[in-house]
Amino acid sequence: MSRAARYGPYHGGDPLAPPVDLRDALASIGDDVLAGSSPRQALRELLRRGQGHMRGLDKLAAQANRRKRELLDRTNLDGTLREVRELLDNAVLEERKTLARALDDDARFSEMRMEELPSSTAQAVQELADYDWRSTRAREDYEKIRDLLGREMLDQRFAGMKQALEGATDEDRQRIAEMLSDLNDLLDKHSRGEDTPEDFEQFMAEHGDFFPENPQNVEELLDSLAQRAAAAQRLRNSLTQEQRDELDALAQQAFGSPDLMQQLDRLDGNLRSARPGEDWTGSQRFRGDERMGLGEGTGALQEISELDQLAEQLSQQYAGASLDDVDLDALERHLGPEAAADARTLAELEKELQKQGFFDRGADGQWRLSPKAMRQLGQHALRDVMNRISSRGGQRETRRAGAMGEPTGAARPWEFGDTEPWDVVRTLTNATLRDPGVPVRMAVSDVEVVETEQRAQAAVALLVDTSFSMVMDGRWVPMKRTALALNHLVSTRFRGDALQLIAFGRHARVVTAPELAGLDGVYEQGTNLHHALLLAGRHLRRHPNAQPVVLVVTDGEPTAHLESDGYAAFDYPPSARTLGLTVRELDHLAKIDAQVTIFRLGDDPGLARIVDRMARRVGGRVVAPDLDGLGAAVVGNYVRMRRRS
Repeated sequence: MSRAARYGPYHGGDPLAPPVDLRDALASIGDDVLAGSSPRQALRELLRRGQGHMRGLDKLAAQANRRKRELLDRTNLDGTLREVRELLDNAVLEERKTLARALDDDARFSEMRMEELPSSTAQAVQELADYDWRSTRAREDYEKIRDLLGREMLDQRFAGMKQALEGATDEDRQRIAEMLSDLNDLLDKHSRGEDTPEDFEQFMAEHGDFFPENPQNVEELLDSLAQRAAAAQRLRNSLTQEQRDELDALAQQAFGSPDLMQQLDRLDGNLRSARPGEDWTGSQRFRGDERMGLGEGTGALQEISELDQLAEQLSQQYAGASLDDVDLDALERHLGPEAAADARTLAELEKELQKQGFFDRGADGQWRLSPKAMRQLGQHALRDVMNRISSRGGQRETRRAGAMGEPTGAARPWEFGDTEPWDVVRTLTNATLRDPGVPVRMAVSDVEVVETEQRAQAAVALLVDTSFSMVMDGRWVPMKRTALALNHLVSTRFRGDALQLIAFGRHARVVTAPELAGLDGVYEQGTNLHHALLLAGRHLRRHPNAQPVVLVVTDGEPTAHLESDGYAAFDYPPSARTLGLTVRELDHLAKIDAQVTIFRLGDDPGLARIVDRMARRVGGRVVAPDLDGLGAAVVGNYVRMRRRS
């Protein structure tokens, strides 16, 4: 059986280009969220920037504006007036040549008439309307003026008429006059609500070849005609007053009579009444040297209008903006198929991110990153950290390394309930020694498993400084990414460990990973490490059988402490009371054998002296990483601690 195949134009970008990676898109959104943007703003920013090879909305809008500037800078609107002047000058010159060879008195009178023609092109054309031309070539050039004006006037309202009517006969002109009359009658009936679908069908049956866009009803017909007519009016508005006067006077000579302009004026009135929302008052300033006729100029203004609309659609700055508003057909028509493919991909990316459940709405109706998105961000942050650790120490990231405890290098017989991996070499050796025959026959007693160390549970408190200096010095996002990476590592590979995130500025508070990710940088004075250590001690004491670990990320000296009434007292430079209370909490942590590591950010000598003394007091460590290495330092310290335990 034969199968019919249908072929059509390909609507898409480069078919060999890699597909859009949602993980990269989510990572980009996550970076903006960590920097303080809302999820909705971060998504909009991604769509504006684009991703990889895919252009964003800003570049597409810039391309539309650049195309508009090119049209304005390259062209001008006086093409028809200049062409009429050239035809008139040629006609007058040829007529004078003929008159110069004539010897009769009428020729002398005609010469005087030619010499006294007005300087105005329109008045000169009108003056010669009843002139009896002696030169055949001059008469042809003059008739071209009337024909050109008629075709240009029609081309302003019906695109393509100038070329279609070149060399038109009287029958062609009569058919156009009938079409205009029938069109105006149809629009009159429609304005009164008296038209029927049969009226439209009859009109299209008789005159449908004038409308290649193939409208399906009167409303669609009105839309296409009104857009073109409004562009024609904007062209008129863009001319100087002198040019408008010339054009109005010349228009009366179109096709040798004012009938055409009367019908077109009637049509414009119907279109203005039906579509008052079109831009009938706008104008543009054309500055180039390339001349355009009235029809070409109208088309250029229509294109400029569509480019303006595209730029507005792509800007997404109006209320209720959506990528579904972007006219992809117009985008492809003006900027090419690649631009349309990029806009289509952006819309699909936005829908897919929502479809995949990376966003949800909170109780207040605001967008937020879903738990699924937070897991992806944590995984991405951890991957970056582990890659950095691997590049520094020759280590590699593995999914199961240490999952059941670190291997000791020994093996032991398998017992019921064991989940450790088999030692394949030892197992096969036992089976072969027990029964040397071929094939090898194994028994349960032959199986040995890899022996691992018993892992201890850890209670971990990660204290992160959220004072405003972290924002000002560019440490805000690295701090958040570090917390997300550690949170993801603990929740996926060390699930027995208890991690608590504590943010401290003027006060300290326990936060979840999503809360920390969405935390805005707020100007407030105070680095209340005392309060943070109080909360950390409370967390560690809830897990008395776990190894206590405290990790502190800060860029400032302790400048605030918590009074007994809950009031946070601030002093700078740090007061003796603030330092004393902070050190006392460190001593309390030392009594429960907590491992304390302080990650010092920045090169402040005062901070270095204080944290060094605090670390020595409790037998802890001080690490001074650069911002790029903060995540690797914190996660690496935690992993090494787990191995030692």
